[in-house]
Amino acid sequence: MPKILRLPGFIDIHVHLRDPGQTNKEDFYTGTCAAIAGGVTSVFDMPNNLEPIFSIEALEKKEREAREKAVCDYGLYFGTDGKNTELFEKVARRVVGLKLYLSLTTGKYVVGNPDLVSLIFKKWPKKKNIVVHAEDESIDLAIRLASKYQNRLHITHVSNKYSLKKIIKAKKEGLKITCDVTPHHLFLTEDKLKSMKGFAMVKPPLASEDDVDFLWENLGFIDCIATDHAPHTSEEKKGEIPPFGLPGVETMVPLMLNAVSQERLSLDDLVRLINVNPQKIFGFKQDKETYIEVDTQEKYIIENKNLFTKCGWSPYAGWEIRGKIKNVFIRGTKVFSEGKVLVKEGFGKQVQMDD
Repeated sequence: MPKILRLPGFIDIHVHLRDPGQTNKEDFYTGTCAAIAGGVTSVFDMPNNLEPIFSIEALEKKEREAREKAVCDYGLYFGTDGKNTELFEKVARRVVGLKLYLSLTTGKYVVGNPDLVSLIFKKWPKKKNIVVHAEDESIDLAIRLASKYQNRLHITHVSNKYSLKKIIKAKKEGLKITCDVTPHHLFLTEDKLKSMKGFAMVKPPLASEDDVDFLWENLGFIDCIATDHAPHTSEEKKGEIPPFGLPGVETMVPLMLNAVSQERLSLDDLVRLINVNPQKIFGFKQDKETYIEVDTQEKYIIENKNLFTKCGWSPYAGWEIRGKIKNVFIRGTKVFSEGKVLVKEGFGKQVQMDD
């Protein structure tokens, strides 16, 4: 492998940039700075804000914030509580997909009524993805409804053997189902709760070493790697009831490059999981002049003091990594080089989806 390697810009289809509503944790500027520092050139932001993106007005407010602040390209999700299905056709072209919460997580926007869940699958446009947070038996419900209504279903942050086995079975039956796994479910196990305490609290929870091994052994059935970047302040994570979530958009690509150097996956797999498949699944084309340059041999330590994310910490602080992001280009413009962001707020553009 050459020392300096050019790779396509990577795409993170699952981030929570907290803007608007909780910009003390992150905002579109700091979050997208963290993204490009980590070799990520497009991010898709989730709708479970303090004011959830369940209305056209809330979507327009978020569009405005992203347009004015983002330094990398971005897409936005629409959300639902099952009571806004009349808006689906109106917003579908403006978003990358619909996010549906079938299991409890940050925001408490779970849709627990099976009739409402069925209505959502029935009403959401069939050419657009429904991205679900589903654990345990709710995975069965999502798969069953996607089969019934012929939806494009994407199951996010698959965390264990139980869940992935269900997805593999559905894939083998020919259903239009895709899935992703996070770096923290690939690199951290449940025993980290003892040492990291609240800083390891996440939904779905960290799993066993056996589960982690199963995810790595079955990467061929996994379609994407996505971070579920969920920045919370250190003070919150140290509290009596720590919020769920870990920051990760800045460290995903370095961690995976390090895994390539350890021969845990191939470079082709890496590109498939964080560039090729996100474009295929969500129906867009990245500009050919969007790419990154990495030093595959440079080693360094992840340090909290060097992070761009506003929350200022990483669960991987202290880890030695082999593979350094040197330069990042978006649409032919150098946006990041040698540790510095080179463009101003608002440089990023909303990704254009295929009709």
